[in-house]
Amino acid sequence: MVTINVTNKLREHTSIHWHGIILPFQMDGVPGISFAGIAPGETFTYKFKVKQSGTYWYHSHSGMQEQTGMYGAIVIDPADAGKKLADREHVILFSDWMDENPMSVLSKLKKQGDFYNLNRLTAGDFVRDARKAGVKAAMDNRAMWNEMRMNPTDLGDLSAAALTYLANGVTPAGNWTALFKPGEKVRLRCINGSGNTFYDVRIPGLKLKVVQVDGVDIEPVSVDEFRFGPGETCDVVVEPKDDAYTVFAQSMERTGYARGTLATRAGLTAPVPAVDKPEWLSMGDMMGDMSSMSGMDHGAMGHMNHGAMAGMSSMSGMDSMSSMDSMDSMESMDGKTGVQPMQGMDHSQHQMAPANPLKVPSKKARHAKTEYGPSTDARVDSARTNLDDPGVGLRNNGRRVLTLADMHTIGGPLDNRGAEREVELHLTGNMERYAWSLDGLEFGKSTPIHFRYGERLRVILHNDSMMTHPMHLHGLWSELETPNGDFLARRHTIPVQPAQRISFLVTADALGRWAWHCHLMYHMDMGMFREVVVS
Repeated sequence: MVTINVTNKLREHTSIHWHGIILPFQMDGVPGISFAGIAPGETFTYKFKVKQSGTYWYHSHSGMQEQTGMYGAIVIDPADAGKKLADREHVILFSDWMDENPMSVLSKLKKQGDFYNLNRLTAGDFVRDARKAGVKAAMDNRAMWNEMRMNPTDLGDLSAAALTYLANGVTPAGNWTALFKPGEKVRLRCINGSGNTFYDVRIPGLKLKVVQVDGVDIEPVSVDEFRFGPGETCDVVVEPKDDAYTVFAQSMERTGYARGTLATRAGLTAPVPAVDKPEWLSMGDMMGDMSSMSGMDHGAMGHMNHGAMAGMSSMSGMDSMSSMDSMDSMESMDGKTGVQPMQGMDHSQHQMAPANPLKVPSKKARHAKTEYGPSTDARVDSARTNLDDPGVGLRNNGRRVLTLADMHTIGGPLDNRGAEREVELHLTGNMERYAWSLDGLEFGKSTPIHFRYGERLRVILHNDSMMTHPMHLHGLWSELETPNGDFLARRHTIPVQPAQRISFLVTADALGRWAWHCHLMYHMDMGMFREVVVS
C-alpha cells in the first residue's frame, strides 16, 4: 500500500495521473473525471495498493502541464525478484520541450495544420519526381494530394521547428551518459514521456532484446530498432562490448533527435548517425487495403473529391452504414455505444455463419452517423488489419524493427473468456480545421461509453485519419489480439497507424469513471477523448 501526498505550490490547479497503474478510479488523477483536481495551496493524498511491477511513469493531467515538464518515471520491482535479466539498469525518459507557450503553438495549428511541417513539398521536389516518373505522373500525384487537402509528409503535428528533443531532460548536445562495466548486461527502461513525439530508438552496433512493453514482460525478441509513442514504455537488454555507444532516438517526422551515450566512463562519445530521410505516407496509409486492389488507377484518384474517395471501398454499391459483418449489428450509430450480437435471428437461415460470431474481430467498418460532419475529413472503409507493419519511415530500412505482431505477453491473457460484445470507435480528425475526435464527436459533444461491470468485451479502434494515435485506456488492461482473435500482448497504450483497424479485449473489472484518449497532447486537448463508465 502506498501513500503519496501531493502539495500544489503552483498558482493554478494541478493533478498527477499514475500512467498504466491499476488503482481505484478516485486515485487516477484526471480532473473532471476521477476527482476535482488539486487547487493552489492544497494537498491531495493518493493511496492505493500496488498490484503490478515494471516500468511506468506519471504526469500531470491538467492543462498543458505535461508538455511543460510535469512528468517522471516509476519503476516497480517485483515482490519476488527472481532471476535478474541484467547486471545493471538505467531509466531513459524521452520527452520533448518547447520554449513557446503551448497554447500559442496550438493557436497556430488551428490556423494552419501543417504550420510546423519542415518537410513540406517544394518545387524542387516536383522537378525531382518529374525526372524520375515523368511530368504527368508527378502532376497527377500532386493533384491527388491537393484535392484531398492532405500533405503526404505531415507525419506529426510538431517538429524541430517547435520542439527540442530530450533524453532524461538533456538536449542532444548535453550528451546524457549511462555507465556500464565491460562484460555487463544492461537493461534500459525506455519511457516516452513526450507530449507530441513518436521516437524511433536504436543503438548502432547493438542488438536490442525487448523484454517488456508497457510494464508487462513479453517473450524476449531481438531487434535493431523500435518505435514508441507518447505514453508507451519499452524495456530492452543490451550487451555492450565497446567503450561507447550512441542511444539514438529520432523523431518520426525526421526533423531531429534525442540522444545519449552508453559508455564505460563519463566523457566518452560514439558516432551519432544522420537522421533518416523522411518518407511519404503511402496509399496504404491513406486508404488501407483499398490501395492494394488490382486494376485500380491510383493516378485517377487525383480527379476525385475527398468524399468520393472516402466511400470507394463500397465498390459493390453496398451502403457501409447499413451492412453487417458476421452476425453483428450496430446498437447505435452515434458513438455512444458499440456492437452487440443480434437478438432473435433465425440462425438456421445462415448455415455459413460461425458458431461464435464474436470469435473473430469484425472487419467491416461501421461508421457512426456523427462521422459525416465538419470534424471528419476522411473515412476509411477497408482499413488494414495487419500488425506486422513497423510504420512509415521504418519499412524496408535494412534494420529489424519491432512491431505489434512481435509482442507476446508471458503467461497469456488475464481472462480466458471470449468477447460478449464489440465496441467500435473510429479515430477521426480534420487536418484543415485541426479538429480531433472519436466517431466525429469532440469530447464536449460526446456522452460516456458504458461498460458492464465484469463483462468481457472487444474494443475495435478504426483509424480514419492519416496520423498514428497512441490510444490510452485508463484503469483497465487492453489485451491486444491478432486479426484472427488470438491473444498477443497486454498493453495500456496502443498505437493505431493510419488507416489501420486494431482490436483488443477488455475485462471491465474496475468500477468507476475512466478517461480514454489519444496521448498526443494536442489531439486529446482538441477532443480525441471519451469518458468510460464501468457500472
